[in-house]
Amino acid sequence: MDSRTAIVLGASGLVGGFCLKALVDDHDYTRVLTFGRRELPMQMTRAKVTQRVVDLGNLSAEDFRGAHDVFSALGTTIRKAGSQEAFRRVDLELPLRAAQEAVKAGVEQFIVVSSVGADPSSKNFYLRTKGELEQELAKLPFRAIHIFRSSLLIGKRQEFRLGESLAIAAAPVLDLLTFGQLRRYHSIKAEIVGNAMVAAARSGKQGTFIYEFESIKNLTR
Repeated sequence: MDSRTAIVLGASGLVGGFCLKALVDDHDYTRVLTFGRRELPMQMTRAKVTQRVVDLGNLSAEDFRGAHDVFSALGTTIRKAGSQEAFRRVDLELPLRAAQEAVKAGVEQFIVVSSVGADPSSKNFYLRTKGELEQELAKLPFRAIHIFRSSLLIGKRQEFRLGESLAIAAAPVLDLLTFGQLRRYHSIKAEIVGNAMVAAARSGKQGTFIYEFESIKNLTR
């Protein structure tokens, strides 16, 4: 694998942070840029990481020039966003705009965190939004698009989410029920997802790929 440059969107989040760490530890990625609204803690970055504090809604092709792979772990909750409109901006509009500008700049791959059950026809607003993003990304002429449909993410977030905390506490019991076709709803460590995103980018495959619980884990074996 040739020397590569990566851009990470959402590196301050749970999965994004682990994705950034995996990129920093990977010798084939010699340059890593993070785009976000605020600077990251120093312990999350090393010499080859360049931070850019930007308005993600104003990114242009020039911002992505020279990058090979873009990793997007942007995401929020409707409660934190404050409205469905604000949620759509973070989970759909911002990553889609980034992808559109990245294509113009010649970026080869787009790797994105979605959600299990994502479906543009879903009656569930959250899943419909995620599905719409996947649908629009698939139209873009990247060499490869890697979509990660994770279920409940296990890991320590910087902010407290009551519902998620309760779900994590119940996960050992609920996971016992996720067999057969329900296996894709099994909880998964955010670190595994972050590592798998980098593994997918390194795979050399061309096309659009969707990963759920088992295929995410297989990427890191």
